[in-house]
Amino acid sequence: MKQLMMRLLSELIKDSKRSDRELAKVLGVSQPTVSRIRSKLVKDGFVKEFTIIPDFVKMGFEILAITSGKYRVVRSKDVVEKGQKWVNKNPCIIFASQCQGGGKDGLLISIHRDYADYTRFLNDLGKEMGGLIENTENLLINLKGFIAKPLSLSYITKLFEE
Repeated sequence: MKQLMMRLLSELIKDSKRSDRELAKVLGVSQPTVSRIRSKLVKDGFVKEFTIIPDFVKMGFEILAITSGKYRVVRSKDVVEKGQKWVNKNPCIIFASQCQGGGKDGLLISIHRDYADYTRFLNDLGKEMGGLIENTENLLINLKGFIAKPLSLSYITKLFEE
């Protein structure tokens, strides 16, 4: 990736709401250059979406859950499609993927208003996917508790600085 593209991507990660004019000043290039590169970053898939990271507690969420599991059966196309369908119908799931380690091969990260909401989520998971999942382990994070480093993607921009 060209250096200017990486610098623009880094600036967008820090704050995607800035105008192309403002970004041009920061990068020392013209506004049309920034607009062209921004469009290319989107077209080439480097930028998946322009969004924000809200204050989850102010939105009424208290728990961030990390749930890992082990499939009971060998993954077939049908099993993968059923899992994908269930994940996509649950807006509280903010990330889902295959994983490796600890005897687990699937991972969900979800957000919940309270413990009762999380319990309903687990019950639905068991009802819909229980026959396919051998076991799960859950890690619950109290979003109202001590947080040493808040969730942000802007930290990774330091990895690209010269």
